[in-house]
Amino acid sequence: MHAQPLPIPQHSLLEDMLAILIGALLVSFGMAMFKQVGLLTGSTAGLAYLWHYVTGQSFGGAFFVINLPFYYLAVQRKGWAFTVKTFCAVGLVALFSDLHGHLAHFGALNALYTGLIGGLLMGVGLIVLFRHQASLGGVNILALWLQDTRGIRAGKLQMAIDLTILSASVLVVSPWALACSVLGAVLMNLVIAMNHRPGRYLAV
Repeated sequence: MHAQPLPIPQHSLLEDMLAILIGALLVSFGMAMFKQVGLLTGSTAGLAYLWHYVTGQSFGGAFFVINLPFYYLAVQRKGWAFTVKTFCAVGLVALFSDLHGHLAHFGALNALYTGLIGGLLMGVGLIVLFRHQASLGGVNILALWLQDTRGIRAGKLQMAIDLTILSASVLVVSPWALACSVLGAVLMNLVIAMNHRPGRYLAV
Protein backbone atom coordinates (compact mmCIF):
# COMPACT_ATOMS: atom_id res chain seq x y z
CA MET A 1 0.00 0.00 0.00
CA HIS A 2 1.12 3.48 -0.78
CA ALA A 3 1.02 6.08 1.96
CA GLN A 4 -1.53 8.78 1.34
CA PRO A 5 0.08 12.21 0.76
CA LEU A 6 -0.43 14.61 3.60
CA PRO A 7 -2.84 17.47 2.87
CA ILE A 8 -1.26 20.85 2.17
CA PRO A 9 -1.66 23.06 5.26
CA GLN A 10 -4.02 26.01 4.88
CA HIS A 11 -3.35 29.42 6.38
CA SER A 12 -6.26 30.80 8.35
CA LEU A 13 -7.71 34.23 7.59
CA LEU A 14 -6.18 35.58 10.81
CA GLU A 15 -2.75 34.20 9.86
CA ASP A 16 -3.00 35.83 6.43
CA MET A 17 -4.01 39.17 7.96
CA LEU A 18 -1.17 39.15 10.48
CA ALA A 19 1.36 38.07 7.84
CA ILE A 20 0.33 40.87 5.48
CA LEU A 21 0.59 43.37 8.33
CA ILE A 22 4.02 42.09 9.45
CA GLY A 23 5.37 41.83 5.91
CA ALA A 24 4.16 45.34 5.08
CA LEU A 25 5.75 46.74 8.25
CA LEU A 26 9.14 45.15 7.48
CA VAL A 27 9.16 46.24 3.84
CA SER A 28 7.94 49.76 4.57
CA PHE A 29 10.53 50.27 7.31
CA GLY A 30 13.29 49.35 4.88
CA MET A 31 11.76 51.73 2.34
CA ALA A 32 11.59 54.53 4.92
CA MET A 33 15.29 54.03 5.68
CA PHE A 34 16.09 54.22 1.97
CA LYS A 35 14.05 57.39 1.57
CA GLN A 36 15.83 59.01 4.54
CA VAL A 37 19.26 58.48 2.95
CA GLY A 38 18.24 59.06 -0.67
CA LEU A 39 18.58 55.47 -1.87
CA LEU A 40 16.17 53.65 -4.15
CA THR A 41 15.25 50.16 -5.18
CA GLY A 42 13.74 48.43 -8.19
CA SER A 43 10.27 47.42 -9.34
CA THR A 44 7.38 49.85 -8.95
CA ALA A 45 8.92 51.07 -5.70
CA GLY A 46 11.94 52.27 -7.69
CA LEU A 47 9.69 54.26 -9.98
CA ALA A 48 7.94 55.74 -6.93
CA TYR A 49 11.31 56.73 -5.43
CA LEU A 50 12.29 58.48 -8.67
CA TRP A 51 8.99 60.36 -8.69
CA HIS A 52 9.44 61.34 -5.04
CA TYR A 53 13.02 62.58 -5.50
CA VAL A 54 12.21 64.56 -8.65
CA THR A 55 8.93 66.13 -7.54
CA GLY A 56 9.09 66.03 -3.74
CA GLN A 57 5.61 64.50 -3.64
CA SER A 58 4.57 61.57 -1.46
CA PHE A 59 6.43 58.33 -2.07
CA GLY A 60 3.56 56.28 -0.65
CA GLY A 61 0.99 57.93 -2.89
CA ALA A 62 3.10 57.37 -5.99
CA PHE A 63 3.76 53.75 -5.02
CA PHE A 64 0.04 53.08 -4.61
CA VAL A 65 -0.95 54.70 -7.93
CA ILE A 66 1.83 53.11 -10.02
CA ASN A 67 0.69 49.64 -8.92
CA LEU A 68 -2.94 50.11 -10.01
CA PRO A 69 -2.55 48.87 -13.63
CA PHE A 70 -0.95 45.60 -12.51
CA TYR A 71 -4.03 44.34 -10.66
CA TYR A 72 -5.63 43.31 -13.94
CA LEU A 73 -2.77 40.87 -14.56
CA ALA A 74 -3.03 39.73 -10.95
CA VAL A 75 -6.72 38.86 -11.35
CA GLN A 76 -6.17 37.13 -14.69
CA ARG A 77 -3.15 35.10 -13.67
CA LYS A 78 -3.32 34.66 -9.89
CA GLY A 79 -6.99 35.00 -8.98
CA TRP A 80 -9.03 37.26 -6.76
CA ALA A 81 -7.68 36.04 -3.40
CA PHE A 82 -4.10 36.88 -4.39
CA THR A 83 -5.18 40.20 -5.87
CA VAL A 84 -7.09 41.31 -2.77
CA LYS A 85 -4.19 40.34 -0.49
CA THR A 86 -1.75 42.17 -2.75
CA PHE A 87 -3.94 45.27 -2.87
CA CYS A 88 -4.02 45.31 0.94
CA ALA A 89 -0.25 44.79 1.18
CA VAL A 90 0.46 47.60 -1.30
CA GLY A 91 -1.91 49.94 0.51
CA LEU A 92 -0.32 49.21 3.89
CA VAL A 93 3.22 49.67 2.55
CA ALA A 94 2.21 52.95 0.90
CA LEU A 95 0.72 54.14 4.20
CA PHE A 96 3.47 52.89 6.51
CA SER A 97 6.37 54.06 4.34
CA ASP A 98 5.24 57.67 4.77
CA LEU A 99 4.05 57.17 8.36
CA HIS A 100 7.39 55.80 9.63
CA GLY A 101 9.01 59.20 9.04
CA HIS A 102 6.61 60.79 11.53
CA LEU A 103 6.95 58.06 14.16
CA ALA A 104 10.65 57.12 13.91
CA HIS A 105 13.15 59.96 13.68
CA PHE A 106 16.45 58.72 12.31
CA GLY A 107 19.74 60.42 13.00
CA ALA A 108 22.58 60.35 10.50
CA LEU A 109 22.11 57.03 8.71
CA ASN A 110 25.10 55.61 6.86
CA ALA A 111 24.20 54.89 3.23
CA LEU A 112 26.11 51.59 3.09
CA TYR A 113 24.55 50.39 6.34
CA THR A 114 21.12 51.43 5.09
CA GLY A 115 21.56 49.53 1.84
CA LEU A 116 22.57 46.42 3.81
CA ILE A 117 19.94 46.46 6.55
CA GLY A 118 17.16 47.98 4.46
CA GLY A 119 17.66 45.47 1.65
CA LEU A 120 17.55 42.53 4.05
CA LEU A 121 14.45 43.88 5.80
CA MET A 122 12.61 44.27 2.51
CA GLY A 123 13.65 40.79 1.37
CA VAL A 124 12.38 39.14 4.56
CA GLY A 125 9.16 41.15 4.40
CA LEU A 126 8.56 40.06 0.81
CA ILE A 127 9.10 36.40 1.74
CA VAL A 128 6.43 36.75 4.44
CA LEU A 129 4.03 38.18 1.87
CA PHE A 130 4.88 35.60 -0.80
CA ARG A 131 4.28 32.70 1.58
CA HIS A 132 0.80 33.99 2.28
CA GLN A 133 -0.03 34.33 -1.41
CA ALA A 134 0.45 38.10 -1.60
CA SER A 135 2.99 40.43 -3.18
CA LEU A 136 3.72 44.12 -3.61
CA GLY A 137 2.23 44.34 -7.06
CA GLY A 138 3.99 45.44 -10.20
CA VAL A 139 6.97 43.35 -11.17
CA ASN A 140 6.37 41.05 -8.17
CA ILE A 141 3.14 39.86 -9.81
CA LEU A 142 4.85 39.28 -13.14
CA ALA A 143 7.80 37.49 -11.50
CA LEU A 144 5.60 35.17 -9.42
CA TRP A 145 3.40 34.34 -12.41
CA LEU A 146 6.42 33.49 -14.58
CA GLN A 147 7.83 31.30 -11.81
CA ASP A 148 4.54 29.41 -11.53
CA THR A 149 4.00 28.99 -15.28
CA ARG A 150 7.49 28.98 -16.83
CA GLY A 151 9.74 27.88 -13.97
CA ILE A 152 11.72 31.12 -14.09
CA ARG A 153 13.05 31.88 -10.62
CA ALA A 154 11.24 34.92 -9.22
CA GLY A 155 14.33 36.23 -7.42
CA LYS A 156 16.54 36.14 -10.51
CA LEU A 157 14.00 37.83 -12.75
CA GLN A 158 13.26 40.44 -10.10
CA MET A 159 16.97 41.15 -9.69
CA ALA A 160 17.46 41.71 -13.43
CA ILE A 161 14.54 44.16 -13.63
CA ASP A 162 15.58 45.94 -10.44
CA LEU A 163 19.11 46.50 -11.69
CA THR A 164 17.72 47.92 -14.93
CA ILE A 165 15.60 50.45 -13.05
CA LEU A 166 18.50 51.35 -10.78
CA SER A 167 20.73 51.96 -13.78
CA ALA A 168 18.16 54.44 -15.14
CA SER A 169 18.39 56.47 -11.91
CA VAL A 170 21.99 57.58 -12.48
CA LEU A 171 20.88 61.16 -13.20
CA VAL A 172 18.80 61.39 -10.01
CA VAL A 173 21.08 60.11 -7.24
CA SER A 174 24.82 60.25 -6.58
CA PRO A 175 27.07 57.39 -7.73
CA TRP A 176 27.65 56.38 -4.08
CA ALA A 177 23.92 56.36 -3.33
CA LEU A 178 23.36 54.31 -6.49
CA ALA A 179 26.04 51.81 -5.45
CA CYS A 180 24.44 51.40 -2.01
CA SER A 181 21.04 51.06 -3.68
CA VAL A 182 22.37 48.27 -5.90
CA LEU A 183 23.73 46.51 -2.80
CA GLY A 184 20.29 46.73 -1.19
CA ALA A 185 18.57 45.37 -4.30
CA VAL A 186 21.03 42.47 -4.59
CA LEU A 187 20.60 41.50 -0.93
CA MET A 188 16.82 41.80 -1.07
CA ASN A 189 16.61 39.54 -4.12
CA LEU A 190 19.19 37.14 -2.72
CA VAL A 191 16.90 36.57 0.27
CA ILE A 192 14.02 35.91 -2.13
CA ALA A 193 16.06 33.58 -4.38
CA MET A 194 17.27 31.56 -1.38
CA ASN A 195 13.91 31.20 0.32
CA HIS A 196 11.19 31.29 -2.34
CA ARG A 197 11.48 28.15 -4.46
CA PRO A 198 8.73 25.91 -5.82
CA GLY A 199 7.93 23.06 -3.40
CA ARG A 200 10.04 24.39 -0.56
CA TYR A 201 7.12 25.87 1.39
CA LEU A 202 3.78 24.10 0.88
CA ALA A 203 1.28 25.97 3.05
CA VAL A 204 -1.24 28.13 1.17
